[in-house]
Amino acid sequence: MAAQSAPGHADAPSPGASGGDSVPGPQDTAPAGAQAATQAAVLTREAPESPDTTPPGVRPGQAAGASRGPAGSAQKGRPRFAKPLTPAGLIGWTALSAILPGTAHLRAGHRRTGYILLGIFGLLLATAVVSGFIIANNAGFLTRDSTLTTGVVLAIVGGLAWFLLLLSSYISLKPERLSGRGQIVSGIVVGVLCVSVMAPFALTASTVLTIQDAADAIFPSEGEDPVATPIKHEDPWGGRERVNFLLVGGDGAGNREGIRTDSMTVASVHIKTGNTAMFSLPRNLQHVHFPTGTALGKRFPNGFMRELPNGGLLNEVWQYAEDHPEVMPGKKDGQRGPRALMDAIGHTLNLKIDYYALVNMYGFAHLVDAIGGLKIKVERDIPWGGLYGTAGTIKAGYRTLSGEEALWYGRSRVGSDDFSRMARQRCVIGAFAQQATPSVVLTNFVKIASVAKRMARTNIPRELLEHIAELGLKVKDARIVSLQFVPPEFYTGSPDWQKIRTATARTLRQSVQPTRRPQAAPASPGASGTTPAPGASSATPAPGASGVTPSPTPTRTRVAAAKPSQTPTQNGKNAQSLSEICGF
Repeated sequence: MAAQSAPGHADAPSPGASGGDSVPGPQDTAPAGAQAATQAAVLTREAPESPDTTPPGVRPGQAAGASRGPAGSAQKGRPRFAKPLTPAGLIGWTALSAILPGTAHLRAGHRRTGYILLGIFGLLLATAVVSGFIIANNAGFLTRDSTLTTGVVLAIVGGLAWFLLLLSSYISLKPERLSGRGQIVSGIVVGVLCVSVMAPFALTASTVLTIQDAADAIFPSEGEDPVATPIKHEDPWGGRERVNFLLVGGDGAGNREGIRTDSMTVASVHIKTGNTAMFSLPRNLQHVHFPTGTALGKRFPNGFMRELPNGGLLNEVWQYAEDHPEVMPGKKDGQRGPRALMDAIGHTLNLKIDYYALVNMYGFAHLVDAIGGLKIKVERDIPWGGLYGTAGTIKAGYRTLSGEEALWYGRSRVGSDDFSRMARQRCVIGAFAQQATPSVVLTNFVKIASVAKRMARTNIPRELLEHIAELGLKVKDARIVSLQFVPPEFYTGSPDWQKIRTATARTLRQSVQPTRRPQAAPASPGASGTTPAPGASSATPAPGASGVTPSPTPTRTRVAAAKPSQTPTQNGKNAQSLSEICGF
């Protein structure tokens, strides 16, 4: 029986078999390794060529070696999926992780960590979007002390978290595999990135702290004003339909003692709609009266300094009260003047003045500069500077005024009178109210807060600030009408107090009308009276009035418009939109 062939080599003869006994030759005495090599060569020549099935990217013999070799050989032969990172690649992946946390960890092969970081980032992003929608409908929430404190803490924590994120991303990419030079360069660049990524968080924390500091400095707490009404957040306005603010422009120049209130405007805001009626009172309104029973009412029962035929001007009330604490006992310095002026103006208009805000006129110029200037329609050339306007001229037309120009536009007396100044001042105030949008204020808040801390004063409680912010957003999109008590419609030397109250009540009603009604025709010369403006009623006071009954006698509600040389706006109409008056 023939000997069984070796597996896989059926035709190969047995070693040493040549048909009989033979003498061993040199090949028989060769080492076993040499014989194996010889047989492999023979098989290679005899076997037919087969197509190359080696996977792309794998060296020939690598896959076979990996399958047949021991476990250690299979590990060494496993294909690589990514090339080692260069310094530029490592820096790029680290920087990308600042925008999409977790990407660097995924690149480094730490998939679980990478997916967790991406999930946390997505959750934070969704939370921020939802919070943005909520805050958009509740802007006052941002002014709360607790919200501001939380914002500072979150900004600090966020900055540290992003710093550690970049550092962890850099380490996960194994920078030690780089050359010495690559490690130094990448380390420096990533270090700068780690510091830079904290800058937005530091700026946010600094801005929020500035807001908090300015709010605490400008707005007093409830306990600082003994006559302040406690704030109930469920009903901050105490059931009122209107809230009335006295806006005062004070002239506290260094060459003058005390404060002279040269600009006085009452803004009566309808709480539900935000519609606003603005009343401008001239500084030379004489012999105003005070409410019955008040200290100044007892001191001047016939009007403020009635014994002085050319004295007793409205802009003297504030400083008089500050200089005479014996007249208003129990009031702190800085509280007597505002309270006296609020009482006088409130009694004049038959309104309860709830709050006041004073801005030094020179500080107002800095506020205008802080928001980038004011766009105003200048009706005619306004010389400014000194008594003769030697500093320059504000040319007629649509202009963007700097802070100094806006200040002089409202204060210049060259070629005009006090009533012309009042008309310009209300346009400046109206332009500032319209153009100081939330985005502008937030963008320039650090400058605005710095000026306001030094130049502003108010009795609005800190606790009411969030509700004031929400009301302010309503006012910006609402209707604003304006009335100023100036000649020839209203005489300042011997005022008709009842006529002033009647016009005030009519203007309040007009401010809440949904659409503008046509104005009455001008009165003919010499007419003793005309029909009140449409919508006016001489028998019922407007919402917000404190209950006075106007005189049933018709009063003149329109006269011929003042000459352009005297005032840039028409004062004949009792109530006009600021957009119409000032050409916004």
